[in-house]
Amino acid sequence: MTPLEKLIGLGLAVILLLVLGASVGVWRAVAHFRPLLDAANSDLATTNAARDNLVTLTGEQGKKLGELVLAGELRERNAALAQEKAAQEARPDYAAANQLLRERTGGDPAQTAAAIIDQELGL
Repeated sequence: MTPLEKLIGLGLAVILLLVLGASVGVWRAVAHFRPLLDAANSDLATTNAARDNLVTLTGEQGKKLGELVLAGELRERNAALAQEKAAQEARPDYAAANQLLRERTGGDPAQTAAAIIDQELGL
């Protein structure tokens, strides 16, 4: 065997050892990181499912909140209308009561108020 053949054989042996070492390194890296990747993928799937669930719940909650706001506005309008109707229906009664008080006290509102206060205080 010539020195060149020995050098080529030695070079091939070194390359073979390097390829074998790299292959073992890749195999060990896969063995180490595969469970971590599987766990991360499982967590990702769980997180995505939870996020989708929360998005759905948030949409439903927003819809219900909108319905509550509309119902509140409707109640507010109905209460304002009822209050206005009651005020209109009570105007004649208030006018009659004020007229009666003016007749009893001589027509001066200050005297009327003083008479009512005196009556309640027992003076």
